[in-house]
Amino acid sequence: MIERFILKDLVAWQKSPYRKPLILRGVRQCGKTWILNEFGKRYFENTAYFNFERQNLLGEVFSGELAPKRILFELGTLARQKIIPGKTLIIFDEIQACPRALTALKYFCEETPEYHITAAGSLLGIALTAPDGFPVGKVNFLELAPCSFAEYLQAADSSLFEYTNSIVLQEPIPGIFEERLSKYLNEYMTIGGMPAVVDSYLTDHDINQSENIQEEILKTYELDFSKHAPIKDIPKLFLLWQSIPQQLAHENARFIYGEVKNGARAKDLEDALRWLESANLIHRITRIEKPEIPLIAYEDRKSFKLYLADVGLLRKLAQIPASSILVNPDIFREYRGRLAENFVLQQLSALGVSPIHYWTSGNMAEVDFVIQDNADVLPVEVKSGLNVKAKSLKVYREKYTPPQALRFSMQNLKLDNGLLNIPLYLIHRFRDLRQTDRITNRNSTPCGE
Repeated sequence: MIERFILKDLVAWQKSPYRKPLILRGVRQCGKTWILNEFGKRYFENTAYFNFERQNLLGEVFSGELAPKRILFELGTLARQKIIPGKTLIIFDEIQACPRALTALKYFCEETPEYHITAAGSLLGIALTAPDGFPVGKVNFLELAPCSFAEYLQAADSSLFEYTNSIVLQEPIPGIFEERLSKYLNEYMTIGGMPAVVDSYLTDHDINQSENIQEEILKTYELDFSKHAPIKDIPKLFLLWQSIPQQLAHENARFIYGEVKNGARAKDLEDALRWLESANLIHRITRIEKPEIPLIAYEDRKSFKLYLADVGLLRKLAQIPASSILVNPDIFREYRGRLAENFVLQQLSALGVSPIHYWTSGNMAEVDFVIQDNADVLPVEVKSGLNVKAKSLKVYREKYTPPQALRFSMQNLKLDNGLLNIPLYLIHRFRDLRQTDRITNRNSTPCGE
């Protein structure tokens, strides 16, 4: 079983004296329903689960006055169980199918705060973009991403995962562990982090079956375009979605509207682009002109790159054979760099790093990502292999003298004159390791400086 790290955040929500109804967001099929039911099973006496898509008449409970006590009584009757404050976890699944239920969360917050109420939905992000009736300020949010590499590693080899948590900056990782960690990284780059794919691969180690599940997930997403998107945007969504792997194949990977459709401009595709973002299917990473806080003040929203929510789905959408990663990664060396970028972005997002941008200096230099971590703005270079020459990162460091620079690559862990190289498979430790870097630098500073 995959242990999802978000459980600790759910427990913190459960115990918080400031708790409000919780909305769990995330891309379709990333495991929202499963994690809420697992949370209820582990930490509550019972769970009351309601699905607004499957239970056709459920919406009628919310059709009258939105009185929480009445609604809870009727829900308990429907579920044939007593809903007890503090002991029952209430789950509203596919809540986007009942806008009145979304509105009701406001009244649950105000009138019945003693109940533990959660909500999720496959396209909840789309529903939340509609301002009418949304309970602003009356709900808590959590974001569930696809399984991270750390979660995959823990499920695949728990002892090796524990070993990664013992690694210290002062010592290189022994070759025998590098080899094992690299193997699991290649597996993850192939299958990605969608729970159904991960579970299948860990159970059977059948890459063909895992690819079939990836194909089904991609088809489900495309069906969503036709079922849930505005009619005028459906053709644009298909064109946008299919163009992402091609756009990433370009030398600088910057998104170009005209390559989606001849003559297309921002105003033609912006609504469709926002739909994909709201559905959590893509990450839009915008360029910044200057790496200073607040980064949003220096954001150029006209220049951006698009990545997928999951690196395994990007590989599948780009039609890269699984064998070319698992057996011979050098076959597609150039595109592997884009997969590595998508991987790093996916892991940083899962760790709650925000905001994330990229930086360019004309046509002379480009840094893959610029992140804000607490009060620090850090350049991040991504390399898919052992070759780590990075002229752009050098230009950036000389120009802005950041407190630290990060490089994720396949080189061993090392600190070199303020540049911290972290192996891709150790990305979940980046905060610990960069903190060690800061302590090391502080302890080595001569007196009087």
